[in-house]
Amino acid sequence: MINKPREIALKTIYKINQEQAYSNLALDEELKQNRKILNEKDIGLISEITYGVTTWKLTLDTIIKKHSKIKLKKISPWIINILRMGIYQIIFLDKIPKSAAVNESVNLAKRYGHTSSSNFVNAILRKVEKEDYEELFQIKNNVERISKTTSMPEWIVKKLIEDNGLEKTKEICESSNLHPKVTIRINKLKNTKQELENSLKEKNIEFQETEYEDFLILERVKNLENMDLFKAGNFTIQDISAGLTAKVLEPKENENVLDACSAPGGKTTYMAELMNNKGNIEAWDIHEHRTKLVMENAKRLGINIITTNTKDATKYYKELNGKFDKILLDVPCLGIGVIKRKPDIKWQRKEEDIEEITKIQEKILENCSKYLKSGGELVYSTCSILKDENKNLVNEFLKNNSQFTKKYEKTIFTDKKQDGFFICKLHKK
Repeated sequence: MINKPREIALKTIYKINQEQAYSNLALDEELKQNRKILNEKDIGLISEITYGVTTWKLTLDTIIKKHSKIKLKKISPWIINILRMGIYQIIFLDKIPKSAAVNESVNLAKRYGHTSSSNFVNAILRKVEKEDYEELFQIKNNVERISKTTSMPEWIVKKLIEDNGLEKTKEICESSNLHPKVTIRINKLKNTKQELENSLKEKNIEFQETEYEDFLILERVKNLENMDLFKAGNFTIQDISAGLTAKVLEPKENENVLDACSAPGGKTTYMAELMNNKGNIEAWDIHEHRTKLVMENAKRLGINIITTNTKDATKYYKELNGKFDKILLDVPCLGIGVIKRKPDIKWQRKEEDIEEITKIQEKILENCSKYLKSGGELVYSTCSILKDENKNLVNEFLKNNSQFTKKYEKTIFTDKKQDGFFICKLHKK
């Protein structure tokens, strides 16, 4: 008898690895299709195995290589994913007995392979012990040790060491494997902080305060988007680091503001809230369907000062020169700061992507900086933490644009409470 939650996890992992699907979208799709037959415990197990296997793939493959005489490339994708699932449960999920992890994996192998596949899975998993992971910490080479103990590609480890040194890199890579927190932003156009906290207490939702007035961390919550409070626009779901980009820009009432890479609108709507819904925000995205997401969010939150445009921020629009008081550029990036939330990023990005993405970032900053009024301010931000995309790129821009000065710069490294981000504020003379 096949265990249904594990089979759903297997199908999701297959989509992520073989079809390059985004982990969150692939998981949502599978859960939606099977919602009627799943309880909360099932959903929890599916999510844990899906994100766990995606997060720890490199480490799990290292352990498979240790015990398998067959090379990874020659093992069927279904069987290798079944092995990864089994090893993840044995090594990282203490509540699941090893016998259950082995037996359920063998049952899956019978359906998704053949008799010899199930015997192979059984033989490998019976050899696996927690010591297989612990011995990776004995690896002498620093890059290889960090890579295999934190499941981070070596090229990312090398870049991080280059930027931040060995100890900080180890900390960053370990933090990238933490379970992300659910953070909400209070919509003060609709309720005060106290009012929202009272509403959450009435619903027995646990929360903790953060050092930032507008943000709360929620504990043990599911299906937030189906809550009445969410639908009514009393709050929105947003990581603290992402929200800080708008906070650092400090948009004021009646200002004319541009958000050049706006979708799905988390930062755009926060700027509108900070402006007390007075003034004008122009929100761009390259895809029309994504600008619609911005307007949907704005409508739910009771915001009417945002207008959207389908525009490509890498292109130059001369007629916009000197038009805006404030500009937010949360540019496309490699996303190295949000790996704990989107672990598939690690496996989809390549070192050569740095050159390609920085060209896009440079174009957006160069073009959009011209749209700023004299005396205006611009925030450049990414959810990446590589200096090539951030500090180095901004410094190069400043060398060639003497009318700009740096007012604020911060790299936020991912930790228990928030994602990794880079935020830099520039002033135009």
